[in-house]
Amino acid sequence: MAPTFVMIDDFVANPHELRRQALGLGYDMAGKGNYAGVTSARALPIAGLDDYVSRLVGDAVVAAPGTLHGHCRLTLKGDKGKSGVHIDPAFYSGILYLSLPEHSRGGTDFFRHRPSGLERVPATHEGVQGAGFADHNALIEQVVNQDTQKPSRWEKVFTAPMRFNRLILFSPWLFHNAAPGFGTGPEDGRLAYLMFFARRPA
Repeated sequence: MAPTFVMIDDFVANPHELRRQALGLGYDMAGKGNYAGVTSARALPIAGLDDYVSRLVGDAVVAAPGTLHGHCRLTLKGDKGKSGVHIDPAFYSGILYLSLPEHSRGGTDFFRHRPSGLERVPATHEGVQGAGFADHNALIEQVVNQDTQKPSRWEKVFTAPMRFNRLILFSPWLFHNAAPGFGTGPEDGRLAYLMFFARRPA
């Protein structure tokens, strides 16, 4: 079973070069999506990433189709999105922080849903029913979709602190959200490299 959460510092050998490339991907500063900030126009492959994560989680993974795997998100102070606390459409998720040390703050927040007491979507049907929901879809609709933008329904459990060149990998079923953005532009804003993995087809 893949670990629920992993944190690795000093992940890439040349983070300043990766950051330079990330900032050059192109960002529509007027565009807004489900989540706060703007996403890069292109993906930025990291050589050997799939194999590294596969060894770490004990399961062969590849980029999840239809996701923003390998794209970067830039989030500035005051940026808002349509969604808040959420889960990811993937087998495994990851975030590589690329904001410089002098700008880094916040990180990624993980939550408990106050009414249900859940910190994640249970992995099994029995777990979902035990939490009082008919099935996974009902739980996601009633917990995630209905309460995503209702702060009073969530209690923050912990924050994975932002640090330049820190990678966090985690179960996408954990209820989570990016901490608030910061900065006024690409040079000092919250810059994160997004990862969404699927199991590699047999």
